[in-house]
Amino acid sequence: MRVIEVAEFGGPEVLRLGSRPDPVAGPGEVVVGIEFATVNPSDLGARSGGTHRRVPGMPLPFVPGWDLAGTVLAIGEGVTRFRSGDRVLGMIPWVPVLARVGAYAEAAAVEESWLAHVPDGLDLAAAATLPLSGLTAAQGLAILNPAPESTLLVTGASGAVGWFATQLAVRAGCRVLALASHGDEAWVASLGAEALPRGTDLAAAGPADNVLDAVPLGPAAAAGLRKGGTAVFTRPPQDAAPDGVTFETVWVEPDAAGLERLAADLAAGRLVTRIAEVIPLADAPRAHALAERGGTRGKLVLATARHAGNGK
Repeated sequence: MRVIEVAEFGGPEVLRLGSRPDPVAGPGEVVVGIEFATVNPSDLGARSGGTHRRVPGMPLPFVPGWDLAGTVLAIGEGVTRFRSGDRVLGMIPWVPVLARVGAYAEAAAVEESWLAHVPDGLDLAAAATLPLSGLTAAQGLAILNPAPESTLLVTGASGAVGWFATQLAVRAGCRVLALASHGDEAWVASLGAEALPRGTDLAAAGPADNVLDAVPLGPAAAAGLRKGGTAVFTRPPQDAAPDGVTFETVWVEPDAAGLERLAADLAAGRLVTRIAEVIPLADAPRAHALAERGGTRGKLVLATARHAGNGK
């Protein structure tokens, strides 16, 4: 099968097309024929070496990628939730497994607990945008447990973690102040939030009962946080919390049941997502270059030959 590998740390140009043996399902594992994988900021960090500096011991070469969507090809002993032919989406907890498996490939053997079913009617490319970002948003909100009618500030609402968090919080009855990229305010407002343009004085925009820092901005995101409030960060803040407020970090974990719920919401239209462009797997260097340049409206999604049905 074809994969995208990182043989050395560096810019997008270090991504190379390679070949590896087709995976075999071990006990508790599912072999997924991957049709789509999403480009995430964490993939950029893995490729550039930023993740290696935080998590020493990463082997080279490795296959990056957290998010996948595709079809079950085989199941291992003890697997009960899936059978061959099922459409699935999933999140590979890429850093904890230290690149043993990645989603930038035409197939992967993954643990059953990392996967959820793709509901009928949900496009696989859209499904691929959900796992890492949707679970990060849901688990961050679970830490905050915001009360209905409380005010939540979401930074980075134009990005996937931010747009999923905004929608989930609005559905929970929160008043959401959502920091949007320039030109994206109307779309963010369509999610039910009060859109704030980039550069807004967050201290003046508050007070907010809670903050979910999806960009992340770091401690500056908590400038308008009310005393007694909590800020949840998607990257550990460098500074300690000021007196009277709490800082927490969300460490996303696989959650099959949670992912099933999110996928059902996406299929039913209770959640929406955005795709900027679908790019062939072999053009992963271009996808990473676009992601690093910024300014895309939506997720960049890699499509393997399986999607076209013209290869293994």
